[in-house]
Amino acid sequence: MDMITGHDMVKAFGVGEERRRVLDGVSVEIGEGEFVAVMGPSGSGKSTLLFALSGMDHLDSGTVSFAGRDLSALDSEELASLRRTQMGFVFQQATLLKNLNLLDNIILPAVRENRKNAQGIIARAKMLMSKTGIAELEKRDITQVSGGQLQRAGICRALMGSPKVIFGDEPTGALNSRSAEEIMDIFTDIHTEGTTVMLVTYDAQVAARTQRILFMRDGSIVSEMRLSKYEGHSMDNRIGAVTAKMREIGI
Repeated sequence: MDMITGHDMVKAFGVGEERRRVLDGVSVEIGEGEFVAVMGPSGSGKSTLLFALSGMDHLDSGTVSFAGRDLSALDSEELASLRRTQMGFVFQQATLLKNLNLLDNIILPAVRENRKNAQGIIARAKMLMSKTGIAELEKRDITQVSGGQLQRAGICRALMGSPKVIFGDEPTGALNSRSAEEIMDIFTDIHTEGTTVMLVTYDAQVAARTQRILFMRDGSIVSEMRLSKYEGHSMDNRIGAVTAKMREIGI
């Protein structure tokens, strides 16, 4: 069963002669429980694809279906509710408030949504912080923790509503290699528990941890790679296969 389906998606930016299609008739299907990476050079349309499939960007033409619902048929309030309750988002930089500690940053959106269940929300946040290895940091200000710990807090916040899908836009892009690997361990665990995960990345080491890679160039998906045949292979072999594919298609 497909969780997300995009058909003939077109999105352009700019005006006049400078107007350019960032998505040029893209069609894609993301299966329920799948772990997908999107790769491509800067400007290829990979982040725009993520924003379109999550309803954060309106298309010029084409359709997106999320869990059987046509996103174009939803008004702005319905879209916002869908994103809050069924989607989680992790970006390259965790957008946390400086005047709140880590725990309060994690629970803030959920408490705004349901103030009557504050104790249950706090309990879930503490459970997620424990799972992601930052339980002892709940009272720390965001200036008192590392970039990797901030990203873990961002992941906790994204998981607060038990979303069907986690979208990550370069979620390891600002981290060192060790922190990036630890964050990918968390994403792998999230996927193993049944959540659909879609990550935009430029990093072959990140993409090699997924099940399928979509390669983009000039607003189109030019190739894809399924990593199922590399199950049981070493991570070095998986990374080597990904980089070889990147060279083959010239990205």
